[in-house]
Amino acid sequence: MTSFISHTSVDCADAYTLCRWWQAVLDYVENPDDPNEPGHEECMIFSRDRTHRLLFIEVPESKQVKNRIHFDLRPVEGSRDAELARLIELGAATVDDRRNADGTGWAVLADPEGNEFCILRSNAEVAAGPT
Repeated sequence: MTSFISHTSVDCADAYTLCRWWQAVLDYVENPDDPNEPGHEECMIFSRDRTHRLLFIEVPESKQVKNRIHFDLRPVEGSRDAELARLIELGAATVDDRRNADGTGWAVLADPEGNEFCILRSNAEVAAGPT
C-alpha cells in the first residue's frame, strides 16, 4: 500500500488574497463550481491539468520561523532572472540571493505572508550549463 499527495496546504492569515497571489505566480485556476471568494477561510487552486492542488487555510497564528517545507519553482519560459523580476513585481520579497557569477544558483523569496520559496534556473538554462 502507498499514499499520494492529495494537495499541498498552506496556512495563512488571508486565504483568498494569498490564493490569488499564488494563482498569478503559477497560472493555476480555481474550480468553477466552487469559486474562491473574499472571506472564505479555505481556498483551493489547481494546476491547469488538475494534477496538483494548493489549499490555503486561514489560521489564527502568524508565521513564526523558517518553513520546513517550501516550493522550488522553475520558469516554464524565459530565464530565472526574468521570473525573479516578475515575482518581485507581483509582491514577493527577496530573502536570500544565492545566484552565482557563472549563472548557476537560485534566489530565496517570500510570498506576501512570508512563506519562503526558491526560484531556480529554467530547464533550458540548466541544459545550457554555466555561463
